[in-house]
Amino acid sequence: MRRRIVMSMLAGVILSASTFLGAGPASAAPPADAAQLAATPARSADQVAATPRDAPSETPAATAAEAPADAPADAPAGPAADTPAEFGTDWHDPLTAAPPVARPATKSCAVTVAEAQFRDFTPYRGAYAPPSGCGDRWSKVVLRLDGKVKGRQFDRLGYLHIGGVEIFRTSTPEPSPDGIEWSVEKDVTRYSDTFRRGGDVEMLIGNVVDDTYTGVLDVKVTLTFYAQGGAVKSAATPDRVLTLQDGTLTTPRNSERVVAEVYATGSGGGCEEYWYLTVPDPAPYSCKADKGPYREVQIKVDGQLAGIAEPFPTVWTGGWSNPFLWYVIPGPRAFDIKPIEYDLTPYAGLLNDGRPHRIDVSVVGVPAGQTGWSTPVNVLVWQDAKRAHVSGALTEVRAGDLTNSSTYTPGSEERLDTVGGHRLTTAGYVDTSHGRVWTTVRRTLANTSAHHWTDGENTDALKATWTDDETVTVDGRGPVGVRRTHRTYTMDGTTTLAADDRLRTVLTLGDRAAVDETRGGRRTTWSRLDDTYAGDATYTANVPRDQRHAVGTTSERYRLYGSDGCYDRVLVTAQGVLTRDRSDC
Repeated sequence: MRRRIVMSMLAGVILSASTFLGAGPASAAPPADAAQLAATPARSADQVAATPRDAPSETPAATAAEAPADAPADAPAGPAADTPAEFGTDWHDPLTAAPPVARPATKSCAVTVAEAQFRDFTPYRGAYAPPSGCGDRWSKVVLRLDGKVKGRQFDRLGYLHIGGVEIFRTSTPEPSPDGIEWSVEKDVTRYSDTFRRGGDVEMLIGNVVDDTYTGVLDVKVTLTFYAQGGAVKSAATPDRVLTLQDGTLTTPRNSERVVAEVYATGSGGGCEEYWYLTVPDPAPYSCKADKGPYREVQIKVDGQLAGIAEPFPTVWTGGWSNPFLWYVIPGPRAFDIKPIEYDLTPYAGLLNDGRPHRIDVSVVGVPAGQTGWSTPVNVLVWQDAKRAHVSGALTEVRAGDLTNSSTYTPGSEERLDTVGGHRLTTAGYVDTSHGRVWTTVRRTLANTSAHHWTDGENTDALKATWTDDETVTVDGRGPVGVRRTHRTYTMDGTTTLAADDRLRTVLTLGDRAAVDETRGGRRTTWSRLDDTYAGDATYTANVPRDQRHAVGTTSERYRLYGSDGCYDRVLVTAQGVLTRDRSDC
């Protein structure tokens, strides 16, 4: 019995947040009714603890909240004197430490693209028309979502399409009984080609509203276009933004650079929502996958491997059994789900034959026949304006052996150690109006994780690291250009359910990236990102809301610095109260 409780809670990472994505946005189906959900293992903490007279989450801790071990150095050691002793019925509106999108001081034009209240799985549909008065070559385009919700609701996943192009994917915060408001900004300038034409709008945040789950998601999405003017020039953007047609791609015949982006999201209401915790047989654990937790998102062109990537281990706002971790500060990327990018330029010569080519995206490690991942694809294309046809050839595709090994060690504390990784090199050239240009893409993936748990999963812990290193070398347009990107994702957490039903989660998440660009061997631009979240929250499970006595501290430090400047912001909360918001550089 206790085992089912813990795993249900652990799965709180998102029954809700991903219900609409199980079979992809177009074929979304509503979840089972509440009684069926209560019998499934993938449930959030609110589902586990709810009773008919109850409404979702807030709770007290048996121990006083303390600053997480990996919190920013200046985070307080405990709640400030003026913070409440435990969570109440309201808390600070959600916010992140990420920087706002910088805007130029030029004329702007705003367009509302969607305004809807999501109560079910009916998409919002509308029409988009380009703005008038700001030209059609913009220096920047900024998307902003403003949302509000109150009552009881789970985290939900959402998407926004314009002209069939997915420009935004997001998840939602869980509300307080008194209501919350939140906003998300995203630089969407890269989709300017799409925005220059009118098109259909489709948006969906799949939701369930009934007598128990009362939160209606009220959202508005606007695009603000900033004109060029004076020293502010129009942004350098792809000439075309394409989508797949029946799984195929037909590029313009003069394409000289091709980049695919995939909004890969583990979802669907089952174990793929927290794929990093799955185990193979014979390990005795609630969530199984044939070979364990290693996942890799692959893209193929006409059946040939063209790109590999580590998926980001997103934790949604009901995740790790404990919504009290996320009420104010969400985990990295939870509100702005970034696409995986694959440089397919080595394939440009092949793609430029004017014929449709098959594009397939798959996720290594997902058990055969099991759903759980959504992988919509956009393709960004840069064209040679001086040639109608750019010829070329794919000259190299060299893939190393895929490593995926999980070792199960039984004992009073069960343990699964996983090592995974892969290497891929692709190379090719195109004969452009400015000469022959060679592109070589090298990508190396690695994952290590140690997952340990006790009988009944009363204690469940994971420490994992994912690295994704990519080098793109371009030779033929002057000095050799090289772009190196080193990505590192980390997760270190433990959930414990004590004999008195006090559930505690301590968790640290990291999203880091180092980017260096050189030209002729000299560094031209560089950046370093370090986005670190830490939380520690405790509450009593299996009781009504007003008896949960929850406490918790959370923090986020977002640091971004490099050749373009510096940004450094720290947020700290206790019991839902924002106790520190400091910016420095």
